[in-house]
Amino acid sequence: MIALTSPYLWYTTRATGLMALVLFTGVVSLGALVALRVGGSSVGRFEISELHRSLSIVAMVFLGIHILTTVLDSFVSTGLLAAVIPLTSSYRRVPVALGAVALDLMLAVWLSSLVKTHVANATWRLIHWFSWLAWATALVHAVTTGTDARGGVGLVLVGLCGAIGAGAGLWRALGRPTRAAGRTALSPLAPAPPANRRHAGPAREMPARPRVETPTRAERSGPPPTEAPAAIPRRAQDETRRRRR
Repeated sequence: MIALTSPYLWYTTRATGLMALVLFTGVVSLGALVALRVGGSSVGRFEISELHRSLSIVAMVFLGIHILTTVLDSFVSTGLLAAVIPLTSSYRRVPVALGAVALDLMLAVWLSSLVKTHVANATWRLIHWFSWLAWATALVHAVTTGTDARGGVGLVLVGLCGAIGAGAGLWRALGRPTRAAGRTALSPLAPAPPANRRHAGPAREMPARPRVETPTRAERSGPPPTEAPAAIPRRAQDETRRRRR
């Protein structure tokens, strides 16, 4: 039981909790970039999408360590059931319940992404919106449960996470409302429009050329032109006149 009451478990719980909050802030912010199809020549949409997916896996690992150390620490009466079912903890019931709600929402989003090919797109998008509610609940859980968010480096980290997540959420919802309302995370491999049509203006009407009628073959092969009669020499004309006389 000495190991289960070691202060290192409590230190690990606090450190992994803050790190999980930072990682989940990055996950939702990158998710907004993926949904809005942000990308360029240096960092493309595919790289942002892969970073979003990889960062979510790392965040779930830190969250698992945070929950495990909290349950193993016998200094506080927080059981494994309280980590999943809200309002079942005798230690700070409401703040711990917020953490359980955040965990359940994150698991729902993560599992829906794993079985995305077997779920309708509308259902998957609806479940994926829960990630923002999970992030906000986790932020309140970090403020109300531990003491690190009340001053020092912990307060700075929580404040930055709140500002970055809120800014990304507003940009996601209001920045491009048409695309944000209908698409949550489009494929980064979608073909782009041709470069010569991307900035093309309205088509210009070319003036019609005057029609030139070409003579047909029959018209070109008509009767040959008549040749002018050859000139009669003057001496022959005089001989002809003398004979007539």
